[in-house]
Amino acid sequence: MMNKLLIATALLVAPAVFAQQTTTVSAEKAPAFKAHVLSRVEFDDLLKQPNQLLVIDVRRPDEVTGKGGFPVYLSVQFKDLESSLAWIPKDRKIVTVSNHAARAGKAADLLSARGYKVAGAVGVELYEKDGGTLTKIAPPAAANAPATAGNPKP
Repeated sequence: MMNKLLIATALLVAPAVFAQQTTTVSAEKAPAFKAHVLSRVEFDDLLKQPNQLLVIDVRRPDEVTGKGGFPVYLSVQFKDLESSLAWIPKDRKIVTVSNHAARAGKAADLLSARGYKVAGAVGVELYEKDGGTLTKIAPPAAANAPATAGNPKP
């Protein structure tokens, strides 16, 4: 009798346990944004018409210099994006950029909600892994560099 009770209990509990595990896995995989993550081919196609495109990199400067990026872009960190909307043009398709496309996806959603034409989001690491070439970006010289004969301080 005890074995039948244990088997019956296991049969009743098992579906709930499996359902909870499935829900947890699905919730982890669901992106926190709605924007389309562009493939390397899709992004390269958009780059062929630069006069119709605006690339907005939402990473910190150290991330851009550390990992690389694209040769022409507007740099607006994600935390500053909403306060920068007034000077972001609405007449071009926009692609947002971050390392793995998570921040870029959130930025794309914010811009879409404000009426911008967003083509999608790109992750530079995903782009490079898919065969794309990144531009290595050197940081500008420090403003407080010591004066030299070729670099006099003002």
